[in-house]
Amino acid sequence: MLRHSDIWHAIDRLAARYNMSPSGLARRAGLDPTTFNKSKRITREGKQRWPNTESLAKILDATGASMAEFVGEI
Repeated sequence: MLRHSDIWHAIDRLAARYNMSPSGLARRAGLDPTTFNKSKRITREGKQRWPNTESLAKILDATGASMAEFVGEI
């Protein structure tokens, strides 16, 4: 089962692998630089915020990483 923390950890590790911060990764993928900020992973109401598949596709495209590579970070 995929856990919220595992997905975000994989995004953080992918950013680090390509020598970027999560904000830098978002910017390079054409997303708002705050998209992957830790402060935005949980809503004010305490609900977990999951990245959508479009955002994941954009970061894979921006880095050239494969889905297998991303899943390997989980």
